[in-house]
Amino acid sequence: MIRIISIRGLIFGLLLLAPACLSAAERRPFSVLVLDQSDLRGPFYYQLSAGLRGVLGGNADARVTVYGENLDLTRFGGATYTESLKLHLQEKYRDRPIGVIVAIGAGTLEHTLRWRQELWPGTPIVFAMLDETDFAKLGRPPDVTGVVMRIPFAGAMKAARAVVPGLDTVALVGDDWDRQVLFSHWDEEIPAAAAGLKVIDLVGQKMADVRKRVAELPEHSAIIYSAMFSDGEGTFYPPSTALGMIAEKANRPIVVGAEPLLPAGGIGGYVLLPSEIGSDAARLAMRILAGERTEDVAPVTREAKPLFNWHQMQRWGVSESSLPEGSQVHLREPTFLERYRWQSLAVFAALFIQAGLIAFLLHERHLRHDAEAESPNRMSELAHVNRQATAGELSSSIAHELNQPLGSILANAETAELILKSADPDLDEVREILADIKRDDQRAGEVIRRLRGYLTRAPFETKDIDLNQILGETFEFLSVQASTRNVALYLQTVPGDIRIKGDPVQLQQVILNLVVNSMDAMAAIPYGRTVIGRVELNGGSTAEISISDSGPGIPPDKLAQVFDPFFTTKDQGMGIGLSIARTIILAHKGRIWAENQSGGGAAFHFVLPLAA
Repeated sequence: MIRIISIRGLIFGLLLLAPACLSAAERRPFSVLVLDQSDLRGPFYYQLSAGLRGVLGGNADARVTVYGENLDLTRFGGATYTESLKLHLQEKYRDRPIGVIVAIGAGTLEHTLRWRQELWPGTPIVFAMLDETDFAKLGRPPDVTGVVMRIPFAGAMKAARAVVPGLDTVALVGDDWDRQVLFSHWDEEIPAAAAGLKVIDLVGQKMADVRKRVAELPEHSAIIYSAMFSDGEGTFYPPSTALGMIAEKANRPIVVGAEPLLPAGGIGGYVLLPSEIGSDAARLAMRILAGERTEDVAPVTREAKPLFNWHQMQRWGVSESSLPEGSQVHLREPTFLERYRWQSLAVFAALFIQAGLIAFLLHERHLRHDAEAESPNRMSELAHVNRQATAGELSSSIAHELNQPLGSILANAETAELILKSADPDLDEVREILADIKRDDQRAGEVIRRLRGYLTRAPFETKDIDLNQILGETFEFLSVQASTRNVALYLQTVPGDIRIKGDPVQLQQVILNLVVNSMDAMAAIPYGRTVIGRVELNGGSTAEISISDSGPGIPPDKLAQVFDPFFTTKDQGMGIGLSIARTIILAHKGRIWAENQSGGGAAFHFVLPLAA
């Protein structure tokens, strides 16, 4: 008898536990797959996504895994494309259990319903951004709920009449109605809502044509904007970007149907708030994940709200009193006194007490600003002085470069004079002599031009120059000075042009300073004085120039100071040459450094970006 009672008790206990076991087995995975209809990641979709994720990720007790896919139906379509989407989703989520699917947009919902049985059998669907007209046509399929939007075209007309007194014309702007995510039902509502008005239909036209037409609208007109996703010529962008392009040319106010379009240039209207739509959809999904049956989770209806843009109201002279009842004005910053009435009294008292201190600080700031503004001028003057000093040191080189062509001109002129005095002058030889005189004159003129350009105080000016040419001219200019000092100059360049953006005079000054410094550093060496200039390309984006010598090098404890202003190891040096060189290189968006070579001598390197 006891055994029979025990068996009956066991069976009774199992029956009591059966519902709990069944509930645990049927509990849905805490994961949500969000399918977007559009891949145009503009402000509307960012706000909607923020609303979704704010709710789905806000429950610390139930962490929800959120997957996201953009179907990009506004730009692509057709059976082949949709089949590829299905195969992609099938393969990607083969081993990912999905608790709820959130379908954003009517097109997405249509595809999800078609694919569900094959890809996600039995998975509930929560839709978002489905107009009440489309919802009525759809009915309510099993295991489907969501957020229904109510945004009739009559609301847009009411807003247009509010912002344009005596409205007699409306211009409709947007992509083709069958590509609209939010406003496709407007096409059927326009005849009744705009009865008695002239309608200018710019729907589906190219951006260039739309911008031209909206700039020529009559006075009592309003523009009603749905959404544009491209310029009609192959360029795609978010609807807010398209609205900004249209607002640049529009001569009349633009009525919109979504809150993120207000900052782009819309004056307002009966608009949807995407963050609220996303939050509503997420709450419905959370209820289903928590165990409620989809049939018990009724759809939520979101109605458009009258919101208006304060800046556009000011532009078009629209007063708040003319707006529909219950309207809110956005993008208007309240004044300080409006936000902080009592606190402002304390602030004004503190400001009054601190007025003297503030005036003093402003005075100091003004003095500092003047000093900062004057600093580049002083540096330019210092660089000019440095160039003059360097030119003085190189006077023998300059004189030699001028003496050569001038001496040749004199010799040729005397020869031509003797030929012309002969009884039968050889005119061909005279012509050759005149050509030589012209060439030598041009050579002397080029020396003077380079010297004048080097000594002229001019503002920093960048141009497209060849770094090989700058180095070659500078080393040629220094050749006589090097020969006088018994210094061998070597230049190793890269084949072809090395194009950079820079100031040729200032870059020549850098190279001159570095080479002259190297020659000065080797003054005490009896022989073997060598200066080597090298150019190397660093991966095609920068060029590195190095000037190395065979001197004693730089004391290791002085390496960090060589570019400091007025630091010098010379008895007669001013200590500004290397400091100016660093300033010039930094102005060219480069960098410069010094180091000692392992085999002896110092090396200076600077890197400059190549021209694009």
